[in-house]
Amino acid sequence: MVTILIPAAGASSRMAPRDKLLETIGGVALLRRQVLRALATGCEVLVTLPPDRPDRAVALLGLDCKQHILPDAADGMSASLRHGAKAAPKTHALLVLLPDMPEIETEDIARLIAAHDETPDQVIRASDADGTPGHPVVLPARLREKVTRLTGDRGARPLLEQDPARLVALPGRRALIDLDTPADWNNWRAENPDQA
Repeated sequence: MVTILIPAAGASSRMAPRDKLLETIGGVALLRRQVLRALATGCEVLVTLPPDRPDRAVALLGLDCKQHILPDAADGMSASLRHGAKAAPKTHALLVLLPDMPEIETEDIARLIAAHDETPDQVIRASDADGTPGHPVVLPARLREKVTRLTGDRGARPLLEQDPARLVALPGRRALIDLDTPADWNNWRAENPDQA
């Protein structure tokens, strides 16, 4: 009873002129890699895309995920969340998997889904091994209406501030590592030469 939302409609402006979601790891575009990990859970996967980056859709060719081009992508993360909340089955929780977090594995996603199954009305949020909150986040179905009213580029933060989450620790710093800039990518590749 979970739909995985991968919000890939952002501008990737801090990587300009490159697109962080098309950077490759082991020869595979990051966006495709993360969608494959999500699909491996057996859940429905919904990917939001901007209207001006067709190469992201090309990176997903052949994958069994639902793709939605957002005309309001410039509204920021809230546009993806609103759309995901409207497009997913009404009884489903929404697991928000950010596409620029290369260390999130299928087993991590499955752990969050299992936690949601135990407490389906509670917000579930990944943390690092020390308990620092990060991503992914599972928004229960009861919050669906509130998600459809989100605005701006703060994502689900307003909901998380009002609705305390149950934290689920993932190994190491997986829940915190995201790659937004060329420097982020260079540092991560230097630390993970086997992933080049």
